[in-house]
Amino acid sequence: MSDQRIGVVMITWQRRDEALAAVQRLRELPERPRVVVVDNGSADGTAEAIRSAYPDVEVVALTENKGAVGRNIGIERLSTPYVAFCDDDTWWEPGSLAAAADALDRHPRLALVNARIVVEPSGADDPIVAELRDSPVPGPDWMPGPALGSFLAGASVVRREAFDQAGGFSDRLWLGGEEELLATDLLSAGWELCYLEDLVVHHRASVLRDATHRRRVGLRNTLWFTWMRRPMRPAVRRTLFLARTVPRDRISALAVADALRGLPWLVNARNPRPAIIEARLAALDEAQRRSTARRYVG
Repeated sequence: MSDQRIGVVMITWQRRDEALAAVQRLRELPERPRVVVVDNGSADGTAEAIRSAYPDVEVVALTENKGAVGRNIGIERLSTPYVAFCDDDTWWEPGSLAAAADALDRHPRLALVNARIVVEPSGADDPIVAELRDSPVPGPDWMPGPALGSFLAGASVVRREAFDQAGGFSDRLWLGGEEELLATDLLSAGWELCYLEDLVVHHRASVLRDATHRRRVGLRNTLWFTWMRRPMRPAVRRTLFLARTVPRDRISALAVADALRGLPWLVNARNPRPAIIEARLAALDEAQRRSTARRYVG
């Protein structure tokens, strides 16, 4: 019997073989979740291959790469109260989806849970796990794990009600650090996010990725988020920190130029998070400055 509480949305682009393997792992989970695959305009036959091999899996074939917005499109195809995200190079450990749904059942103000990420083939924790486990963000006493100020989309399960209320992932940010904006909007709306050690996602990083492009977009998105949601003084401090620490190369320069081109839109979109939320998340600035897992050096 499938767990009717939870579905899975997987986004993919130009990784047919990895996407097929990821879908197979999802179909083998004991929770037997309904799976929606959103193909972001692949030209390698990904959508056709998945439909042929797994006719019980819904495939949404987009004509362009919409990045993280593909997850928004996938969620619209599901009716489950909880939705797990999955990338084509990650997979959920059996039992983790049910455990996530149990936690969300028990805590109705909990919007999202983030799993522990295990790097394959080494089996070691991803470097970001220590930061999640030791999160400095204060949270209410009822939280089942450390409170978070952001999350990793490919290792998270979200409450659909909260996701819809916050508007999902921004179509402006595309892909790369898009979680920070959604996390802030969830917290500002009164929801909570937490890390749960017992939930496990495995990640075997695909070699089919453009790390240079991802660094450019990630830095642009960090600047956009900073000036969209941080009050003036913290925004200035974070911008100056980035100016001191990112590589002084062509990719960083292009990222800054991209960010500046969005200035007219950014001015209209600026809505600093409430003072109570800014105070809760202020400790993240120092944690991010010390982070070894958050460096724009790809």
